[in-house]
Amino acid sequence: MSETESTAAPADQAGITGYDDPNAPWNQAWDPDGSIVDWNVDVIAEFRANSGKVGGAYAGGDLILLTTTGAKSGKRHTVPLGPAYRGDLMYVSSFMEDRYPAWWHNIKANPQVTIELRDRTYRGTGRVLEGADYDEFAAWVLADNPLLADFQSKVDRPLPLVVLTLDDEIPCRTSDQEELT
Repeated sequence: MSETESTAAPADQAGITGYDDPNAPWNQAWDPDGSIVDWNVDVIAEFRANSGKVGGAYAGGDLILLTTTGAKSGKRHTVPLGPAYRGDLMYVSSFMEDRYPAWWHNIKANPQVTIELRDRTYRGTGRVLEGADYDEFAAWVLADNPLLADFQSKVDRPLPLVVLTLDDEIPCRTSDQEELT
């Protein structure tokens, strides 16, 4: 695959063509009395129990679990994300409308991450794209990913874009990775 080709996002494979599509996983209802962390707990547990496969709104999609270190708290936080690819380069973004996600701020402060991909766990590095790197990559993303382009057309701030690099494989999950935060 060339650098200008990508692997379609899981939502594209499900026939979702717009950010506002009610069938999109990010538009699924969750308990407003709970928190997104509580909602993620079930997805994370299912991912880990099934070698990276989950059902529901994310069935058939490619998910990762990204664990970052809190920029302020220093605590580890895990979040499920749908990666996208530019050739072999993995990147993640977010559909949060009102702010950048906590994992983005965490990576800016500490780029060392843990990435769970299918049934494997890796030490990794996250790189928040900025400046000319951001401009070039964002132009490509907006041309290649209609869902992110649709989202970007509806928000005033630039998309959060983070490139993830898989470093060393971790032979088995450690107890602190199992912590669901």
